[in-house]
Amino acid sequence: MKTVFLGRRPYLPVFEAMKQFSAERNADTEDELWVVEHDPVFTQGLAGKAEHLLGDTSIPVVQIDRGGQITYHGPGQLVVYTLIDFKRLKTGVRSIVSALENSIIATLADYGIESAADPKRPGVYVAGKKIASLGLRIKNGAVYHGLALNVNMDLEPFAHINPCGYAGLEMTQIADLARPCPELAEVAEKLTGHLQRQAVFQAA
Repeated sequence: MKTVFLGRRPYLPVFEAMKQFSAERNADTEDELWVVEHDPVFTQGLAGKAEHLLGDTSIPVVQIDRGGQITYHGPGQLVVYTLIDFKRLKTGVRSIVSALENSIIATLADYGIESAADPKRPGVYVAGKKIASLGLRIKNGAVYHGLALNVNMDLEPFAHINPCGYAGLEMTQIADLARPCPELAEVAEKLTGHLQRQAVFQAA
């Protein structure tokens, strides 16, 4: 897979570019990982319920086409979009979700942080607190959207929502668990490396 580092970008242009990439790809298109840090934004998934936004906020809310409920993206959070042809890999979406979760868990272990997936809900958790979220869109045998890992960010905006539709769900981040906190770029290199090494992505 090709890794593309986009730096810090507003959400909407990247979302539109991701949809265009997925619409135009063909059987020979190389899979890509897009690494990005977003300006503050709430994104609401296809099944999103308005009541999970708990009040007025100056942060924009964008309706998008992934699964799941509402979440927050902002500076200091590492977002990796996974533009993957899963039919070509002869695998399933559940295997891709597990590969994403396992890559996050391995990255956190590099910093001495013990984490785990939850079989009842997507994402990665540390002592019951959520540190990473997942959301995918399946279209024409490929997936897009991806994962968001909290590195060193302002977690306060999560208080304005029920994160991923779960009331009272606490969020955490690497900065609260590892000292010194690594730079976002370093975490991105480790995480994309773990993603590239996942067996499911070597199946073609």
